[in-house]
Amino acid sequence: MLHHFPKRPRQAVLRDWLITLGLLLLCCGLSSLLLMVDSSGGFISMLFVLAVVLTARLTEGYIFGVAASFVGVICVNYVFTYPYWEFNFTISGYPLTFLTMFTVSLIVSALTSQIKRQEQLRVETDREAMRANLLRAVSHDLRTPLTSIVGSTSAILENEARLEPDQKTALLRNVRDEAQWLIRMVENLLSITRMGDDDAHIDKELEAAEEVLASVSGKFQQRFPGVRLELAVPQELLFIPMDAILIEQVLMNLLENAAYHGHCTLIRLSVNRQEDVAAFTVQDNGAGIPEDVLPDIFSPALRSRTCASDNRRNMGIGLSVCSSIVKAHGGAMSAANAEAGGAVFCFTLPMEENKEGDR
Repeated sequence: MLHHFPKRPRQAVLRDWLITLGLLLLCCGLSSLLLMVDSSGGFISMLFVLAVVLTARLTEGYIFGVAASFVGVICVNYVFTYPYWEFNFTISGYPLTFLTMFTVSLIVSALTSQIKRQEQLRVETDREAMRANLLRAVSHDLRTPLTSIVGSTSAILENEARLEPDQKTALLRNVRDEAQWLIRMVENLLSITRMGDDDAHIDKELEAAEEVLASVSGKFQQRFPGVRLELAVPQELLFIPMDAILIEQVLMNLLENAAYHGHCTLIRLSVNRQEDVAAFTVQDNGAGIPEDVLPDIFSPALRSRTCASDNRRNMGIGLSVCSSIVKAHGGAMSAANAEAGGAVFCFTLPMEENKEGDR
């Protein structure tokens, strides 16, 4: 498989050149100061080798490390070796010293860049594997509700005269439920596409957590009137940097999973502030999460094993979307079983925007 690396933006290249120049200037400054203490200058070469290593580590590609190696050798010979500000390769042992330094610097730079490139290849391979697993997991889940819709509509069209009104209503209700589930699945898949890369950028605005919970609560109660939903919010008004639509989707996925898979009658949805993060919790009084499912609960390939009749409801995809959205916001998500019974899902969001950007 061939991997093509996109052309880097001009700003990124300029940043790497500035890093390279800054490290070399810092090394020159330190060398000048240390020469006032120790005039032998035996440490100068090692300082520049360190600068090359840091350059290779903090920049992308070979060129910056190689450039730092070349400039470092020139600086050691021309600036920090007697006679100063002159090239001198006649002193015994110096040619070999400089050749060794340049060779070591090039090798270190090349190895560091190669390791970073291999890591990038590994990340790309993992992403491709995740997408392939996701497609395999989704293919069956999309086929099943579509088959059910076709079956129900065919039964109505082919047997309309013989069907009782309540039978038609039941079939139409099944079509509606399956169509709604397909819509939610498509929304999840679109969110996965939006979250597809680890460096996905989220446009956040300060949102009142209480308003988000109230909006989700209204939508959930319309769809699941038989499940009691309790809200718990703090007295203080919490404003959290977030994409409100995506966080509502996270909460809806968690609530729907509780209703579908937990077979619960009560769900508690709460939010509170914990130091510099806001913690959202969804707890139900249902059957809980099987212990063998917990380690892979946020895997996109996970299929519900809590109810054989509900296997088409792919819990893993919804929870994978939740985890991706929360991570893109700079938060974390966890799942556990409550001591009193039922499942507990919790995720946190930073109360303040990360100035460096959430990754």
